[in-house]
Amino acid sequence: MANTASGVESADTQLSSSVGDYLKTIWQLAHDGPVSTGDIAKELGVTAPSVTGMLGRMSGLGLIHYQPYRGAELTEEGRREALRLIRRHRLLETFMINELGFGWEEVHGEAELMEHVVSDDFTERLAAHLGQPEFDPHGDPIPRADGSLPSAPDTPLAELRPGERFIVHRVLSQDSELLGYLEGVGIEPGRQLTLRSKEPGGALLHLEFADARGAPGKGGVGATARSLALSRALAEVVLGKLVDRQS
Repeated sequence: MANTASGVESADTQLSSSVGDYLKTIWQLAHDGPVSTGDIAKELGVTAPSVTGMLGRMSGLGLIHYQPYRGAELTEEGRREALRLIRRHRLLETFMINELGFGWEEVHGEAELMEHVVSDDFTERLAAHLGQPEFDPHGDPIPRADGSLPSAPDTPLAELRPGERFIVHRVLSQDSELLGYLEGVGIEPGRQLTLRSKEPGGALLHLEFADARGAPGKGGVGATARSLALSRALAEVVLGKLVDRQS
């Protein structure tokens, strides 16, 4: 098959979930170089031989550059396709959470199913309906229609020192149990926290919500400040912006 836009569109239709999942995974794992077969296999929960076979097919479609024992990198066409799918996915999650009442932890699987079947026209109408959001409710950046990405603060909560204040921007996980827990305790984009102390070794962070709250999701007159102990492992996936250091 020729490496053309029509060829990519055909791959998206015929191999929708598999090709799309690989494209998104490579994009998400890529930093300064190729993504290894082992890393892709671990992320997708498949065997290394399965990854090798799929990468060969994707290379033939012009979606990736692939060399055995070195790894895979997205071509420009592959990157565009990955960002197109991620844009669909995050807009769908935004719609489901903001307008259909889904919980944080419920939307990922649903969006995975729908992202491969909705059209670009539907996607852009959905974006317009939602007011062209730049971030989804998890704080993940939504790629723009031209493939560019909005910038976002990315300091991990785990890096705070006692006395520092922090505004949550993003929860970097798709694990439904983890997302449900963090949402339940009030760790969500826009929430402001202060680190009061860390246990020796930093394994447990003692946090206080900067806004008065009596219970998760509740505030107003009569609410009291609320404290929370959070493990370092969970704090690593909470990204945001350092505000300042308090005395």
